[in-house]
Amino acid sequence: MRELKNLAKRLLEEGTVKVVIGYEEGPVGVRPVFVTRPADAEKLVFNSRCVQNLAAYLSRRRGHIARLGKSAIVVKGCDARAVAGLIRESQLKREDVVVIGMRCGGVALRPSDEGPLTPETVADRCSGCESREPKLADHLLGELPPAPPKATRMFELMAQIERMPVAERFRFWAEQFERCMRCNACREVCPMCFCERCIQDKSQPQWIETSPHARGNLSWHFTHAMHLAGRCSSCDECQRACPAGLPLGLLNRKMAEIVRNRFEYQVSDDSTVPSPIGAFKQQDPQEFIK
Repeated sequence: MRELKNLAKRLLEEGTVKVVIGYEEGPVGVRPVFVTRPADAEKLVFNSRCVQNLAAYLSRRRGHIARLGKSAIVVKGCDARAVAGLIRESQLKREDVVVIGMRCGGVALRPSDEGPLTPETVADRCSGCESREPKLADHLLGELPPAPPKATRMFELMAQIERMPVAERFRFWAEQFERCMRCNACREVCPMCFCERCIQDKSQPQWIETSPHARGNLSWHFTHAMHLAGRCSSCDECQRACPAGLPLGLLNRKMAEIVRNRFEYQVSDDSTVPSPIGAFKQQDPQEFIK
C-alpha cells in the first residue's frame, strides 16, 4: 500500500518517530517488522494476512519503546483496542506512540493463508466486527473494504457448550486444558499480559503448579481468563499461537459477554473509559457481597 509506505517514510525522515512497527512479507507469510530507516519503508504491507496484533510490542515489560524511542504502529480495529488498554493501564503514554489505523476488511486464520477470505479461512474475530475503522488513530489509511464473510464456528461451539449441564461443561474445559504444554505462547503473544512476574512463575508462595499437570493447567487458564475479563481486545492471538489448538478465544469471549451483561462495559479503543475493575458504580451488581 503506497499510502502506508509514504507515511512511514515521512515519519522517519522528519524524525517524528524512531521506528515504525508494521508488517512485511516473510518466507512463510506476513510477519512483523521494525522499520528504522526511511528506505526500508518499502517493506511495509497491509492485507488480509496481517493477522498479528502488534500492540504486544508496546508494553513496558517488553521494553521496545524504551530501547528504540518513539514508535509508530500499524493497527487494525482489534489491535487499537489493545493499544487503548495499554494506555488505560499506564503501560504506555499516548504521546509516545503514533497510531496508524488501517481500514480493515478482515484477516485470515493464519498469516500464510492466501486468496480471498471465505467463511472457512476468515478469522473468528472478524465475524460481526464493529471496529473496522480504528478511532484511536493519528492517521487513518485506506478505503473501507467490504465486510468480511461470517464464520460461525465459534458461535456454534459457544452455543453447544452453553447447552451442556454444568458438570459436562466443566469436563469439556478440563479435557481441553489437559492438552496444554505450558509453553506460555498465549501469555507472550497477549498485549495485555505485561506483569513483570507472572503469577504462574511465582514459587513463594506457589499459587499455580508450573508443570503441565492437569490441575495446574486448569488453575492457570482459569486465572488467565479472569485476569483478562474486561481487558481482552478479542484479537484471538492466544488461540492462534497455541500449539495445542486450545479454544482460548472462546473462553475470553465468554468472559467478555459476562462483563458486558453485568457491567454494561465493552472493551473499546477509547482509552479514557475506565474498565470495570478500575471504576465503581452504585448500580453495579453486588449480590456476591454478603
